[in-house]
Amino acid sequence: MATHTVSSPHSPTPGLYSPAFYEALYRVSSLTGRMDDPREAIAAILKVVIEVLGASSGTVSLLNPDTGKLEIEVQQGLPINNDEVPLRLGQGITGWVAFHGRPQLVADVAADPRYVSLRPEVRSEMAAPMIESGGQILGVINLDSDILGGFSENDLAHLIRLTEEATAVLQRLWQLRHLSGKARQLESLITIGQSLVGKLEQQELFDTITRDARLITNSHACVFYLCDLHRQTLRMVSLKSPVIVSLPDADLPLESCLTAAVIHTRRQIEFANIQSPEFRDVIDLPHDDSLCSVLAAPVLYENEVIGVLAVFTDHIHRFNNDEKRLLAALASLGAVALQNSRLYSRIFKSEESLRKNEQLTTLGLLAAEIAHEIRNPLTVIKLLFGYLNLEFPEDDPRRTDVRVISEKLDQLEAIVSRVLSFAKAPASLHSRWSLADMVSDTIVLIRLKLAQSKIQLRFEPPPRPLVVDVHKGQIQQVVLNLLINSMQAMPDGGTITIRCATEDRNGIHFAVVDIIDTGCGIPEELRAHIFDSFLSGRADGTGLGLAIAKRILISHHGDISLLATSSAGTTLRLALPIAP
Repeated sequence: MATHTVSSPHSPTPGLYSPAFYEALYRVSSLTGRMDDPREAIAAILKVVIEVLGASSGTVSLLNPDTGKLEIEVQQGLPINNDEVPLRLGQGITGWVAFHGRPQLVADVAADPRYVSLRPEVRSEMAAPMIESGGQILGVINLDSDILGGFSENDLAHLIRLTEEATAVLQRLWQLRHLSGKARQLESLITIGQSLVGKLEQQELFDTITRDARLITNSHACVFYLCDLHRQTLRMVSLKSPVIVSLPDADLPLESCLTAAVIHTRRQIEFANIQSPEFRDVIDLPHDDSLCSVLAAPVLYENEVIGVLAVFTDHIHRFNNDEKRLLAALASLGAVALQNSRLYSRIFKSEESLRKNEQLTTLGLLAAEIAHEIRNPLTVIKLLFGYLNLEFPEDDPRRTDVRVISEKLDQLEAIVSRVLSFAKAPASLHSRWSLADMVSDTIVLIRLKLAQSKIQLRFEPPPRPLVVDVHKGQIQQVVLNLLINSMQAMPDGGTITIRCATEDRNGIHFAVVDIIDTGCGIPEELRAHIFDSFLSGRADGTGLGLAIAKRILISHHGDISLLATSSAGTTLRLALPIAP
């Protein structure tokens, strides 16, 4: 409820309290432990106050935070429709008490010009302000009597004391309800965050954000705007509203949009009434005449605005700090989820590109194998053909045949040589690289997919820097392929450990990388042949990944080997010569 701050009110000095009053005071104070609905507690408080003070009717009016007016929350003894009559601060005896923060006792309401009649039988009235501990006015408790001079100064003192206790009770109940609401909001935010993590398709993500934001903020409508700062445009990508079902399929110029203020300031902005004339030409507002107030929050990722999240009410509303914090939290969750979706998209594209490169690499290796196998018999054929020393007269057609065969043999040898040369990794692409850095860069490419698969990755770098002379892209391709294999062996999650160390082999210093997973292991019948081409333990596998990895490492004067495998997991070791 709205509050009105006043100075310390002057209260009449109470007389002696009767046992009935103490009983009434206890009944009011005990409501905190017996009720959790503030409105029900207010009704119970009013009933107790009317009984103990012998009033004919009464009301409890609270300040509305949006209108700033006193509205009757509960009433007893008045006509039914009178609880819908709002009072301005200062209007009527009740409004005067709320504005000045001082109790009033009116022995004859007919003689008081402030009196507003709600029931013609009323002859006298008294009212006390509900003042919270900080001095702010929350409302007023008002009592009526059908008897002229029906209340005494002592009755007013009793009302003041009961009102103080009632205010404390309501504050406690409001605080409990507020905390309960906060707990529900926190639970909802956690649920929303968990839900958003799994949304990889962007439109599904946008629709989920607007749907959840509308529900958790109890708003009439919610819109997600996506901005392009480079092009200075804004697009409405998702809207949840009971009225509007379609979105404008167009990029809006940022300079003509109301939400541009949010993007430029990077702060939340609210507008009390977007139906007023100055908002008629704003192009980024939904075309819905029922929308009134709006609160818009920037969607920020690493201090860059990537969008705007806005909620709308269907009535004039002043957003409080709790609502603003809640929308900011939702916008933050949306930013992380959107960036997560974008990174996933990049990873999937990288994985697709990697698979295409793997296919091309395989074709190259197969072509090299074929060319290598052709070159030996081709060399023999060429030598034997030369030894035949076939010489024919100029006019003999066989002389032409001999020349053509010789040319074609030379042509075949050139083709085989070109294929073999192309299959070799150019030496110019080899450079000195830190082994730990290469592995770290590869982990970055796959870290989000690991999280999605519920797999923990532990990287144990070497105790000292290890430098190798390699083709960086090919080595990263090998590590990435092995990590993907490990992930596929752990469909329900698990742990992958990457451990770097050194070992000596025949006097040569090698850097080794062990990749250890907790997967299902390699079937026993496949273990001796896992590096053979076209061998796969999966229905969708090509059987080329480990074969390619083997060839790449051998071309680097290294090797890959299976150290251990069982139902508890698999360990593969990569070895590369340490650069001198």
